[in-house]
Amino acid sequence: MRPNIDISHTLNGRVKDYAEQQDLGLGEAYREIIEEGLGVVEHPDES
Repeated sequence: MRPNIDISHTLNGRVKDYAEQQDLGLGEAYREIIEEGLGVVEHPDES
């Protein structure tokens, strides 16, 4: 599943690679990456 936003094929490919490495579905991989990224931008000093 590719979100309905403009994501380059290169970036989408990286998410697909991550999903495969982690044995996740593509939707799960996107969700995990987005949640992790949100944690970083919401709490930048905790990194």
